[in-house]
Amino acid sequence: MSEKERFDCWRELIGRTRASEVTSAHADDFKAEMRRLELGPVTLLRTSFPPARFWRTERMVRQSDPEVYHLTLLLDGGLTLMHGADRTATFGPGDLHMVHSSQPFDLRSFGARTAGREDLRVEAVGIDFPASLLPLPPHRLRDLLGRGFSGREGTCALLSDFLVGLDRQAATLGSAEAPRLGSVVVDLVAAWLTRELDAEAAMPDDARRRAMMQSIRAFIRRNLHDPELSLPTIAAAHHISVSYLHRVFTQQSRGETVAAWMRRERLEKARHDLTNPALCGMSIHAVGARWGIPRASDFSRAFRAAYGLSPSEHRHQALSEQAGG
Repeated sequence: MSEKERFDCWRELIGRTRASEVTSAHADDFKAEMRRLELGPVTLLRTSFPPARFWRTERMVRQSDPEVYHLTLLLDGGLTLMHGADRTATFGPGDLHMVHSSQPFDLRSFGARTAGREDLRVEAVGIDFPASLLPLPPHRLRDLLGRGFSGREGTCALLSDFLVGLDRQAATLGSAEAPRLGSVVVDLVAAWLTRELDAEAAMPDDARRRAMMQSIRAFIRRNLHDPELSLPTIAAAHHISVSYLHRVFTQQSRGETVAAWMRRERLEKARHDLTNPALCGMSIHAVGARWGIPRASDFSRAFRAAYGLSPSEHRHQALSEQAGG
């Protein structure tokens, strides 16, 4: 395939869910990468490409409007978006923005030099999904479309982390998981937009609870190392009561309690560390403490109850098998 054919192929792949005109000064020597993951009606796109321009005109909207939202998280490079008649915004790495296929736009991308490469690149991950999936009326989102939001804080950070995580795990996801994950990511988008609108009451209860569950789990995972992590701390971080935390968590996890899930996550992290040859010099006690279980007796007892072996027995067995293999 020639360089020009590569550009045409990449443009066709983009156009399957993001119908727009595309040009690039690098079209005659075009080197791009794309990963596409179908999550039920939601499409995840991960792409790396040279600087390019994308635009959608009013005529294109009149000819065909699939009524789709396009959400993009910029990982590297820069973007300038002209959206509607009077809005221009510039985005940098870590910024997130969303547009609707019913509105014209003109998006220009600017590359940056990434590690190990001399050419200019734009790196981004995003999702496309039918507007009908979002449990918020479109007219309420008009002022949010085309604006940039930092993906480093609040619900927006949770959404950004989830998008990046989906891309990293794309090769390991099973077909049965994909539609459920598509629903989760739309719930997170709804939670983020609702927060921006300060209209949480407009979000359906089930979607709000699912998004809350994702936020709670992410918070716990980030703080597993802290032995002082407690239910009141988790509840306070999410501005809810401990009783509501219990209720939401058990409803969304088929009866498993917060404490049981947190213990299981800690033990699983420790079990992984015990099988890591690079950490074979770390004491059993230090491994447990690393994941928020500072008392050696508590760690040993919980580990044996979960896996049927003591931590030292599990480490010896795993490292011996690795050495023998």
